[in-house]
Amino acid sequence: MSEDDEVGPRMSWMEHLQELRDRAVKAIITVAIIIACSFTFTIRQGEINGYPLYYLYPDPFNNIASLFLQKLQADLLPPYVKVIVVTPWDAIIALFYTSIFLGISAGMPMIVYQTAKFVAPGLYPHEKRLIVKLMGPASALFVAGCVFAYIYIIPFTIDFLFRYAIAINLTTFLTIDSFISFILLFMAAFGLAFEMPIIMVLLTSLEVVDAKFWKDNFIYAFVAMCIFGAVITPDGSGVTMFMVAGPMIALYWAGYFIASRHKLKIG
Repeated sequence: MSEDDEVGPRMSWMEHLQELRDRAVKAIITVAIIIACSFTFTIRQGEINGYPLYYLYPDPFNNIASLFLQKLQADLLPPYVKVIVVTPWDAIIALFYTSIFLGISAGMPMIVYQTAKFVAPGLYPHEKRLIVKLMGPASALFVAGCVFAYIYIIPFTIDFLFRYAIAINLTTFLTIDSFISFILLFMAAFGLAFEMPIIMVLLTSLEVVDAKFWKDNFIYAFVAMCIFGAVITPDGSGVTMFMVAGPMIALYWAGYFIASRHKLKIG
């Protein structure tokens, strides 16, 4: 076995569990601190010598989570849809869930770092290099998918679905828990969908799937992506379906191009 194929020293099961616990505690503490700040602090603007200065200020009622929720409502909801609470605790639960989302999102670098440090001793050097090469593009594509859903898909879908209520003269309300779950599920789904080129390149670079496989089976991928687009935006026009399927098709061909012509060197 060459030096390039060697892994680190073996650890006992108890040592693995201890390492996992230590890494998990560091990641959880980071996320918990961000959650606590989001739930108890707001952001205020001051000024020093004419330059703006932003700082945290205790305010549990107008906290960072509530500012984020207000931003979501302003960006994503049509003016005729109002968000409501139906129980006394709905608002605080919604803010808590939003704080968790912000904590996980802002704490993701620490989560990824601790996860990488935990699994790294069990990987071969060439596998580590491959993961490092793909980590940046994978993060960028996930963010791009979330942004794409936020700007183009979610506002249209909410407006389209509530048009049915307008058509039959119903009052349009949306509960806060439904609003949050709808947005987070859509953004997560599109973020993961945009990881498709990374998965294709990874499988081809590891020689699990030949690059030609992606071209030969494009028709099946095309049908699946069109069905996904039709389900997400069921307006029947075909235009909005391709708002979803179009970028995914482009990403599929980008993944095929990279996998076939610029296969990552992992040896």
